[in-house]
Amino acid sequence: MYSPKELLEIVEKEIKCLNLPDQPNDLYEPIKYIVSIGGKRLRPVITLLSCNVFSEDIDNAIKPSIGLELFHNFTLIHDDIMDNALIRRGQQTIHSKWNENIAILSGDALNIIAYMMISETPSRFISQVLKIFNDTALKVCEGQQYDMDFESSEKVSENEYLKMIELKTSVLVAACMKIGAIIGNASQQYCDNMYLAGLNFGLAFQLQDDFLDTFGDEKIFGKEIGKDIISNKKTYLLIKALEISNKIQLAELNKWLSAKNFDNNEKISKVKT
Repeated sequence: MYSPKELLEIVEKEIKCLNLPDQPNDLYEPIKYIVSIGGKRLRPVITLLSCNVFSEDIDNAIKPSIGLELFHNFTLIHDDIMDNALIRRGQQTIHSKWNENIAILSGDALNIIAYMMISETPSRFISQVLKIFNDTALKVCEGQQYDMDFESSEKVSENEYLKMIELKTSVLVAACMKIGAIIGNASQQYCDNMYLAGLNFGLAFQLQDDFLDTFGDEKIFGKEIGKDIISNKKTYLLIKALEISNKIQLAELNKWLSAKNFDNNEKISKVKT
């Protein structure tokens, strides 16, 4: 059985060996940049871990696991544009380092490369894997749209929020675990159980991410703190704050939620308190 550290080393080695073209430079350089600035590599590692639960041989899962990581990075490029985020993993986001058009196109190219990697799944598993991946990719888009819709919604329920993060974040984590299990030749029941475990893990992961966006250390977190507050994202923290606030606190929150012109740091400070 491989340790998570050993699997991370395999993933990093495989990513470093990606044979990406050099030209056109403004298409491929941003891709090289985003995949080289780190990240937790959570998705490829749990794909390999899930495979390893059922099989000692994880070689067939390595290329698909990298494809899943590349797809995740593609979504980050486009998310950063939509969120107007300037920092990712402690470095400039692609659209701020280059420009939005380059970021969109390099993101699209990265998505295609991700599909190419996932298509290297062994033929006996490829149909199942592509079905799961295609379904997951569409759900991630649905989740992102709900996330954007919620920014202008006056009220979002806890259940609506949980459904949104399930689509935006959890389904990809779940797909990684199920795809790993499939390639490990697990039974259908075990594959379904791994998917369910991934959904719950993904929910917990996103809830923690929302908390860190507000209360984390930017140097450790690797992203701007408070950007969810600035963009009025209906996170679990805000939903609960609106639910339990007294009249004075609620009026203050609503004032900042409806404000059109404000100092970012002041808004973050006031909403947090």
